[in-house]
Amino acid sequence: MSAPGIVPPPGARDGQLMRGQSLPVRLGNFVKLPHTVFAMPFSLVGVLFASAVAPVTAAMVWWVIVAFTSARFAAMAFNRLVDRDVDALNPRTAMRELPAGTLTLTQARVSIVVASALFVYAAWRLNPLCFALSPVALLWVLGYSYTKRFTRWSHLWLGLGLSIAPVGGYLAVTGQWSDPWWLLCVLALAVVCWSGGFDMIYALQDAEFDSRHGLHSVPSTLGVVKAIRIARTLHVLAVACFAGVMAAHPLGITPGFVTAVLWIAVAGIALMLIWEHRLVKANDLSRVDAAFFTMNGIISLGFLTVIFAARVLVGVRR
Repeated sequence: MSAPGIVPPPGARDGQLMRGQSLPVRLGNFVKLPHTVFAMPFSLVGVLFASAVAPVTAAMVWWVIVAFTSARFAAMAFNRLVDRDVDALNPRTAMRELPAGTLTLTQARVSIVVASALFVYAAWRLNPLCFALSPVALLWVLGYSYTKRFTRWSHLWLGLGLSIAPVGGYLAVTGQWSDPWWLLCVLALAVVCWSGGFDMIYALQDAEFDSRHGLHSVPSTLGVVKAIRIARTLHVLAVACFAGVMAAHPLGITPGFVTAVLWIAVAGIALMLIWEHRLVKANDLSRVDAAFFTMNGIISLGFLTVIFAARVLVGVRR
C-alpha cells in the first residue's frame, strides 16, 4: 500500500510499539499507549497543586487517571481513523493497525465511542464542573485530527489539548479555578509550549511526505531548519512558564528548602530540553526517537516525582 518513491529520512520510524498480536496489544499500539507517559504525569501534578487548597481522595486520583486515559485513547484512535488513508501512503506509518488491516474500522469506531463515553462518565464522577467541561475538552482533542489539513500550527493545537491534563487534574479536586487565577493559565501554557515543541521535532520525520501530500506542519511548510529553531524557542518559553508556575507558589507558602526543591524541577526540565535539542540535527534525524520519547518521558515523570517529593515535604513540615 506504500506509494513508490516515498522515502523517509534516515532514522525515521514509528517507534514505541508493544510486542504481541492480542486484541489488547493491538489496541494499545493503535493509540501508542506508551505515549501516555507524556501528559498523564501533568494531570497528577495538577492534583498535587490542588491538594494544597483542598483534600484529595483515592477515588479522585482514580477518576482523574481514568478520565485522562480514556480521553487520550479516544483522541488517538480518532486520529488514526481520520488519517488511515494518509498513513497507508507513508512508509513510516503504513504498518499501523488500520492500513495494515490488523484492526477493523468497526473495532476502531467502537473503541472511540466507548473511550469517549468513559471519559464523560469519569468527569461526571469527579464534579459538576468537570462534567460540564468534558464535551468541550473531548471536541478539542478529537478536532486535532483535522488540523493538518488547514494549519501548520497543528502542533500547538495538540499542545493545548495536552494542557487540559494539569488543568483538569486541578479542577477535579477543587471544582474551581486557581488562586492566583493565572497559575493554571501559566501551567497550561508551559505544557502547550513544551508539547508543541516536541511534536514539532517528531514531525521532522515526515516533512517531505507532508509537503508532497498537502499536509500542513511547521517542518513541511517552513523547512526542517526553521522548525528546529521554532521548537527551541517554544522550549525556552516552556521553561519560562514553568518558572512562572513556581513563582505563583503552587503548594502555598513553603519553607526555603521546599521552594528550592520546586526550582530544581524547573532546572531539570531546562537541562533535559537542552539535551533533547543536542540529539536532533537538521541533517540527521536518527535520534529523533530518543529526543521525542525518552527525553520527554524523563521530563514528565521527573517533574511529577519532584513535585510529589515537595508536596510530601510540605506535609511533613506542617
